[in-house]
Amino acid sequence: MNNFKLKDLTLISALAGIVAVSGLTIQEAHSQGTSTIKVDGSSTVFPITEAAAEEFQKSTKGAVRVTVGVSGTGGGFKKFCRGETDIANASRPILAKEMEACKAAGISYIELPVAYDALTVVVNPQNSWAKNLTVAELKKIWSPEAQGKVTNWNQVRTGFPNAPLALYGPGANSGTFDYFTEAINGKAKASRTDFNASEDDNVLVQGVSKNKNALGYFGYAYYEPNKTRLRAVAINGPKGAVLPSATAVINGTYQPLSRPLFIYVSAKAAKRPEVKKFVTFYLTNGAKLASSVKYVPLPAAAYKTVMGHFQKPRLGTVFGGQEAVGLTISELLKRDAK
Repeated sequence: MNNFKLKDLTLISALAGIVAVSGLTIQEAHSQGTSTIKVDGSSTVFPITEAAAEEFQKSTKGAVRVTVGVSGTGGGFKKFCRGETDIANASRPILAKEMEACKAAGISYIELPVAYDALTVVVNPQNSWAKNLTVAELKKIWSPEAQGKVTNWNQVRTGFPNAPLALYGPGANSGTFDYFTEAINGKAKASRTDFNASEDDNVLVQGVSKNKNALGYFGYAYYEPNKTRLRAVAINGPKGAVLPSATAVINGTYQPLSRPLFIYVSAKAAKRPEVKKFVTFYLTNGAKLASSVKYVPLPAAAYKTVMGHFQKPRLGTVFGGQEAVGLTISELLKRDAK
């Protein structure tokens, strides 16, 4: 009898090892008391979703595991529209080609705005000249025509020093890249390519912080904790030179680099109890989570409206496959209320 028990235990251990190596399916995870929710996409949205995941996992006492990957908004939608993930983090609305990919794969989705970002242009603290820049000057730096030609700070504005221009920015799979290039250059993905690119915003922070002549851009949540290593550049607009801040986002003066942040939830996944609980937790605590990672929360009433869209559920997008450049919070809420 003892030998039988030993053999039985050995067999169970071996099977458990196979499951661990091959990866748990949702059904297998349930049978072992753990469910897995897969999230991937935007590095900009990552901090708020990661914060939501950590708090939610604590509340479930290990019954649910939420994995949050970073492959950029574009990369995240590719995985999402192949049915590989339950939720996509996105720093821009879903685009027409991604809508078609999801449709072809039979993936329906619920679009949920969760916070606002002040996309931030940064320089090294030793940069004493570029306190502010106009949209036209940013275009002069980042347009495709600038490649190999605008390589020095003195080419950007008269009075700037004769110093090499070192550029850092998100890679082509990034929603931040899509948004910035459309807002500044007039067309998504229209950009010079001779710059230091990374889907990891921490790499961009490192690059700018170590180079006196550097300029880069990324989400505000990556600037805020690195204020001693970076300096934000004010954007010159109709209201004068405006620095990124929650106040400037709320009052609509930080333009055109204020933008909504989203999660997209698979309609099929949303039927699973653990996914429903996670998204409900996310939206219920949305304001606190957004503030904790230095993004701008939506108004309290907006989270209730968004919760209604999730519970209904309201499928699809209100953006028609287009970017949403220069959209203020009040404009977003009017559109989202339709």
